[in-house]
Amino acid sequence: MPPRPTNPAGRGHVVPIGGAEDKVLGRDILRRFLELAGDRSAKLVVVPVASMDPGTPDRYRQVFGDLGAKQIVICDPRTRREAEGMGEVFEGATGVFLTGGDQLRLSTILGGTAVAREIRRLNGSGVPVAGTSAGAAFLSEHMIAFGHEGATPRAGQATLAAGLGLTNRVMIDQHFRQRDRMGRLLSALAYNPFAIGLGVDEDTAAFIGPDDVIEVVGSGGITVVDAGDIEHSGMATTAEGRPVEMLGVRMHVLVNGSRFNLKDRRAHPTPAQEPPQDD
Repeated sequence: MPPRPTNPAGRGHVVPIGGAEDKVLGRDILRRFLELAGDRSAKLVVVPVASMDPGTPDRYRQVFGDLGAKQIVICDPRTRREAEGMGEVFEGATGVFLTGGDQLRLSTILGGTAVAREIRRLNGSGVPVAGTSAGAAFLSEHMIAFGHEGATPRAGQATLAAGLGLTNRVMIDQHFRQRDRMGRLLSALAYNPFAIGLGVDEDTAAFIGPDDVIEVVGSGGITVVDAGDIEHSGMATTAEGRPVEMLGVRMHVLVNGSRFNLKDRRAHPTPAQEPPQDD
């Protein structure tokens, strides 16, 4: 279950990023996250546990530093025992960022530890938590651990695991269009039709506010797959590897500035541009 809000303004933003976010040019996604975390007065905790690349911590320390952050702390436990002893790292944190890599490293190393408990506590108190790529998948309660590419849902195409649980309203798949993951998101929703699927493209983020309204930021799109009113899912009777019948699924494609309300399941287009003024 999501952490209980302890802030009158509600929990902090939950920000799944589809991966490969711009770190060089406009850096709109990272800049917006830093603003939510307090901008130049922020204390950011970067959690690179998912990554096996030793350069990942320094890469994010540099990019957030270039954006003006003065306090950037790295929390990188490599075992569950280490994760149990690192809760104090989050004291005074105003933003948490989980990097990409392998989401199963996040769930197996962090799940249920002091680090995970502190991230949940902070988010409940109003602190924004973002994750890119594998970090994005880990944010939700039901995490797509791995699966196969393809546009058609097939039985066994997606394997689920427990995530961090900052939200139970969505299931997240990242690198969505770039890696042809519509089928595995649909197959995951065939198991869990109560949730809303978010297929997040690279360099694109869903800023999920405390009011459960998503705002899209970035250069790609977010495919919203709503199975809430599904009429039929054939998952229970479909043989492994065979296509799954799904009837009554709704879909939206959102771009920068679009919004989606997770409570009433309604999409809202990007605000219309002002018409040009005559001289």
